[in-house]
Amino acid sequence: MTTLGTGVLRVRHWLRDHPLALDAALALAVLVTMVIGSFVHSRPGEGPPSFGIGPPAMSGVLLMVAGAVALIWRRRNPMAVLAVTAGLTVVELVGSDPPAPVVMSTVIALYTVAARTDRPTTWRVGLLTMAVLTAAAMLCGPAPWYSQEKFAVFAWTGMAGAAGDAVRSRRAFVDAIRERAERAERTRDEEARRRVAEERLRIARELHDVVAHHIALVNVQAGVAAHVMDKRPDQAKEALAHVREASRSALDELRATVGLLRQSGDPAAPTEPAPGLAVLDELVDTVRRAGLPVELACTDRRPPLPAAVDLAAYRVIQEALTNVRKHAGPGAKAEVSVVRVGRTAEITVIDNGSGGGGHDDAGGGHGLLGMRERVTALGGTLTAGARYGGGFRVHAILPVEARTAESGEPGAAGRTGEKA
Repeated sequence: MTTLGTGVLRVRHWLRDHPLALDAALALAVLVTMVIGSFVHSRPGEGPPSFGIGPPAMSGVLLMVAGAVALIWRRRNPMAVLAVTAGLTVVELVGSDPPAPVVMSTVIALYTVAARTDRPTTWRVGLLTMAVLTAAAMLCGPAPWYSQEKFAVFAWTGMAGAAGDAVRSRRAFVDAIRERAERAERTRDEEARRRVAEERLRIARELHDVVAHHIALVNVQAGVAAHVMDKRPDQAKEALAHVREASRSALDELRATVGLLRQSGDPAAPTEPAPGLAVLDELVDTVRRAGLPVELACTDRRPPLPAAVDLAAYRVIQEALTNVRKHAGPGAKAEVSVVRVGRTAEITVIDNGSGGGGHDDAGGGHGLLGMRERVTALGGTLTAGARYGGGFRVHAILPVEARTAESGEPGAAGRTGEKA
């Protein structure tokens, strides 16, 4: 049963993708029906219609074939097909004896026009077609004008127009419901995104207020402790106690605020320190064990970099070496250098691989984009591109001093926090 349903569904999809084949099959079915109907003869005053008295005339067969063939293009040009089939029907009603049911092709064509146009067009074209065919049927032929065969033309054309209009109205209704549902879905998604953005902004404001307030207090109390450390140690201890209390409150509120952003399935927050250049040797050893030869040149790492800069440098090197492993190709080697130059730290990662095309941003990943955003956020610059002669080069310049520490006064950070 499942196989049969799958086969029917496959045939429907194929017919939907090939409408001309469906119209050709419909035209063949209409032709067969018209040919069978042409064997039914009705003579006035001779009782009910009889079947099989004589074959249809050759002219009637030609008219039926022409009407059926015209239906193949009923969707591409419905008005032209209706005009052709109506003309063939008029010719059949006027001069064919015995009559052939060519009017069936006109009924199908009129239904198509009504289903694919608007209601005013359906009324105009339908009434014109009904009037012409009914007049031709009543004025021509051996049967009297009031016979049921004459009014059958009027009835069939009227029903074709009404059925086509009903199908068009239903399709429009279904499309309107679908469009309304899609619009409601889009509106729901946009509203959800807007609420998420507003909630993130609210949490960011709260986080800023919490951190700025407590850091300002810490900075002020630390300045007081440093000022009175030698002369009044009791007051210095009290100031340091305030520093400890303010920092603990800041951590607690920061943990509570950031906890709102975590989902139930998120991993627990790491307890180990963030990685930095202090563990750069371990990173290089891991890459070497993975099969990529790496040469490391690093100047003295003392004094250590600020935490954000140290983490950014480590992540740049990690991502660059990952890209070398993925895209540089077999036999590639990498060189890593970390150099302190004045108030900046320069990170350089180069390789001699042949698959450098995968390093750029168009390669499908977001590695370079993430590195550039991380470096830019700290006020640094990052350049990446192919090397002359082969390979790839990533070069990052990071400021050694954080942006918030540009002023050398002890109370500068505190005033900044208070202003925030």
